[in-house]
Amino acid sequence: MNANINFTAIAMFLVFVAATLGITYWAARRTRTVKDYYAAGGGITGFQNGLAIAGDYMSAASFLGISALVFASGYDGLIYSIGFLVGWPVILFLLAERLRNLGKYTFSDVASYRLQQGAVRLMAACGSLTVVLLYLIAQMVGAGKLIQVLFGLPYELAVVMVGVLMVIYVSVGGMLATTWVQIIKACLLLGGATFLSFLVLYHQNFSITALFDQAIAVHEKGTAIMSPGTLVSDPVSAISLGLALMFGTAGLPHILMRFFTVPDAKQARRSVFYATGFIGYFYILTFVIGFGAIVFVSTNTEFKDATGALLGGNNMAAIHLAKAMGGDLFLGFISAVAFATILAVVSGLTLAGAAAVSHDLYAHCLKRGNASEESEIMVSRIATLVLGIAAIALGILFEKQNIAFMVGLAFAIAASANFPVLFFSMFWKKLTTRGALAGGWVGLLSAVAMVFFGPVVWVDILGNAQAVFPYRYPALFSMSAGIVCLVVFSLWDKSKNADNERDAFSDQFVRSMTGVGAEQAAKH
Repeated sequence: MNANINFTAIAMFLVFVAATLGITYWAARRTRTVKDYYAAGGGITGFQNGLAIAGDYMSAASFLGISALVFASGYDGLIYSIGFLVGWPVILFLLAERLRNLGKYTFSDVASYRLQQGAVRLMAACGSLTVVLLYLIAQMVGAGKLIQVLFGLPYELAVVMVGVLMVIYVSVGGMLATTWVQIIKACLLLGGATFLSFLVLYHQNFSITALFDQAIAVHEKGTAIMSPGTLVSDPVSAISLGLALMFGTAGLPHILMRFFTVPDAKQARRSVFYATGFIGYFYILTFVIGFGAIVFVSTNTEFKDATGALLGGNNMAAIHLAKAMGGDLFLGFISAVAFATILAVVSGLTLAGAAAVSHDLYAHCLKRGNASEESEIMVSRIATLVLGIAAIALGILFEKQNIAFMVGLAFAIAASANFPVLFFSMFWKKLTTRGALAGGWVGLLSAVAMVFFGPVVWVDILGNAQAVFPYRYPALFSMSAGIVCLVVFSLWDKSKNADNERDAFSDQFVRSMTGVGAEQAAKH
């Protein structure tokens, strides 16, 4: 057991767990129907949903991972935060309103709206589950490292603890519990990160220039930390990562699912507006936190082991900075906030994955729309348990990976498999089922194959000498392959069914997407 266990942090952590379990109990008493379980009854306001989306988005990868990248690489660490942020205009101007008007619980509802339901839902559900599992890895790694540092527990046991709490939140409380956990967590994280950044700047007399100068003086890379190219050095990787982060945002199932919790398209647009403001402000703070860690953590032997490496790895840079700035009390608060961040995000991810299994695969593919609400919710709870077990196993396997980088891979798959089908189904009249299936499956399988045979899995995880696919970021290739197949197979499809699907892209369909005739979309 670690002799330096922070009991203040543990106490705050336990208070948060108790409070969120109370929220889960409250939500469980108000969750009676499928709409309650998947969409919180559609009663969340735009401001509340904006905070909840920000809570979903400001994940462990953002708070711990991006600050760790800035700590290690300086300026280049911003590439993730900028990429994450620029995806929001795509959602705001292209998707939010149409999603809310056409869908019910998952983005598969929209993707399959005018196509063959079973086949398209199967493909979309597989894409959602792949993204969810990759994203979950990052959160589980962050949570495991955090609890390991705080409690002195073995990493594996820490990951199991997170998995158990995740299953309880989602299976019992559904979307209502998940939403309020995310809202509370977003407020705590914004407040904690603001105060931490304030303390960093206070010690530099509120001079950003002084902070940068001191960081350059103590960092091993020197002035290179103020220039791009240390993290992503070749243009192909830079473009590929940028595409993944921009369009992957619009293909994340747990983010898209949030637009079905608001009562109308107007509130959906407000959700994106508020979320963009909260998230943009937060990413500015992670930059200050990362450079603050360079100055105040990298130079302090208290936060290093015998080999000179950071205790808990670079992902713990922000946590160590909290102790350097505010002692054990502030460390306890920031640690509890970081854990709240992880629990809220894994809950949203797990609910999206469970919905893909129960709503798309079970209710529509297997039961062809004839499943009872009770059986659908039961299947969702079983799926939650299975996802929890899978997340625990993968979190242990990928312990050594940077969590922001793992999320980048999830975004690449979302951009390759989910976004093209969703986008073309709403905007391109000539899309057919055959084209959607070809594009979706090629995008998904090529992205997964490139990740598996690339440097991260093939070399870093499996220990092979050289990667089969040379690039760490596959989106440029897998997304292009998916879109080309989607367009080509749609244009080549001359079947009667294809003609009917093109005709379905009618004035009525467009009116449904834009809110005129939304009653018909709701009945669908």
